[in-house]
Amino acid sequence: MIRPRYAFLAFAACAIVALSSCAGGGGAPEASNNGGNAAPVASTPQTTDTSTTSSHSGHGKKVNINSAILSELDKFEGMLGVPALSNKIQAGRPYASPEELVSKKVVTQEQFDKIKDMVTIEEVKLTGEAKDVDYMTKLGLMKGHLIVAKELLDQNQPKAAEPHIGHPVEEIYADVEEQLNERKVKEFKTTLISLQDLVKSNGKADSVKTNFTNSMQAVDGAIAILPQPEREKNAFNLQVINGLLDSANSEYGAAVADGKISAAIEYQDSRGFVVYANELYKTIATNMAKENPEVHKNIQASMTELNKVWPAAIPPATPVKAPLEVTKLVKAIEAESQKAIDKASTKAQL
Repeated sequence: MIRPRYAFLAFAACAIVALSSCAGGGGAPEASNNGGNAAPVASTPQTTDTSTTSSHSGHGKKVNINSAILSELDKFEGMLGVPALSNKIQAGRPYASPEELVSKKVVTQEQFDKIKDMVTIEEVKLTGEAKDVDYMTKLGLMKGHLIVAKELLDQNQPKAAEPHIGHPVEEIYADVEEQLNERKVKEFKTTLISLQDLVKSNGKADSVKTNFTNSMQAVDGAIAILPQPEREKNAFNLQVINGLLDSANSEYGAAVADGKISAAIEYQDSRGFVVYANELYKTIATNMAKENPEVHKNIQASMTELNKVWPAAIPPATPVKAPLEVTKLVKAIEAESQKAIDKASTKAQL
């Protein structure tokens, strides 16, 4: 699917997630009554507060159809096999209830029944570690986009790289901007836009390399705002990795149709997310091998197999693995990660 330019709304990919009871032991969150028994509408969405650690395991995760960006909605496109469904969902906003996907003729009743337990119009207000995981995951998605853009630039393909430079600006920055301001991170949207404009006008210019380095350093600087002890925790990184792999899984599902890679951009997005997930795991691999040897062994085995799906930034003629096989590997990594996350949670409560 080649995406048109669009105004992206807030990203809910890591906001509505299954919650484990670490970092102070919060239970299942309760939604506000939103002013009595009136049905929630897009302008006044229900909210849920949580300061617990989010597992990002994908189990029980719901997508807010009023605020999710295309990469989050792509999972439904791949699941239902409906071309451009992500764009159709965005075009039908706002929704007063998930059922309006049917009444607005975005999907059929039969299709809705397959995804009804995965969609919501409820927002979640994150606090504490869960908020940090959400923040880091969004910046990780930015890095994934830029990583694959750099690969394409290095292969002298600026036109192919440009969408991936644009995604951090158009797709993610607006959603993470409030957190960037809260954390007093220096604004770097203009840096990203400058790189995008340069690649559009003259992707082979010598200054592209410098501008790219500035953009990546700006994202890294925003990540560095998080406390170093938190960024070194196995459980924290595993949650971020799971969020990245969940997005990669959704993008890959949207990239493949009828046994072919029909959407190169989505294939490349998913590759970038997996590459950065691997980079993150390497930072905790030694500790994981020491503290959770069996989990580490299983994660490494699944990651090695998963990496084979993206042999290069340019899609292969035939997919290395079908989307269901990729989903199976991602779920295996998430399940193993959750064992380590739960172990850390139990230890913290002692």
